Amino acid sequence: MTKKLSPDQIARYERDGYVCPVDAFSADRARAWHDQLQAFENAEGQKLTRGHNFKPHLLFPWVDEIVHAPEVLDAVEDLIGPNIRLFHLSVWPKDPGTGTYVSWHQDATYFALDPICHVTAWVALTDAPVEAGCMEVVPGSHKLGQLRHADMQDTDNLLSRGQTLAAEVDRSRTDFMAVKAGQFSLHHTHLVHNSRPNRSAHRRVGLGISYIPTHARCTMPTRVTAMLVRGRDAYNNFDDERRPLIEAGPEERAFHADAVATFRKMNADVAGAAR
Repeated sequence: MTKKLSPDQIARYERDGYVCPVDAFSADRARAWHDQLQAFENAEGQKLTRGHNFKPHLLFPWVDEIVHAPEVLDAVEDLIGPNIRLFHLSVWPKDPGTGTYVSWHQDATYFALDPICHVTAWVALTDAPVEAGCMEVVPGSHKLGQLRHADMQDTDNLLSRGQTLAAEVDRSRTDFMAVKAGQFSLHHTHLVHNSRPNRSAHRRVGLGISYIPTHARCTMPTRVTAMLVRGRDAYNNFDDERRPLIEAGPEERAFHADAVATFRKMNADVAGAAR
């Protein structure tokens, strides 16, 4: 018995590597979260974009609310089981009329997880139609396994390392994963995908939440953090992440900085080993 996804949706995920859209929250609730994000950006005088968009669930109680929401976790559990950690989270904002984009890539490239079993829930805080640069995917490409990537230095590329697919993949048939505010999509870590610049009149913002079963482990020597969001963990493969109590408080900022630094070190080690 599944908790949220239908048998057809699960079969589609296994066949195509993704499910979209999945209903979760009201549009008003999603936009209220977006308003809180913008209020923080205004107060800080800096937008949460490339280099500043990692692990906001450690800073903001409202993000913590999203990552623990049964509306999302029930669907994730249908795919990876009841014992779940949040491995990583990135905010993906695209302002209208800019050239920011996400290059063709696979999420697993620098995550060093074993087994390869993580799923990303992309939760929309604003509408993300095709013209706003929603995700574009190659159906079934998750079955190709891990493909070769190269780092591409381009300030418009929102990926932290500019990781870009360097292997040949047939992209003659793609699908766009358009979602409305409050909806989300699910995709496999090996699914080949990108997103184009925002050509709409409105900002496009989503949260890319990477969930893993607790038996997964990071194969790099650097021990990283991950948050237990459902069930129990009998494996102890990660250091626990603390839940935020107040928005961007001093303890939250300190823990966040350490967790991001550790993650970046692990990520750099993976990139170095791949060369």
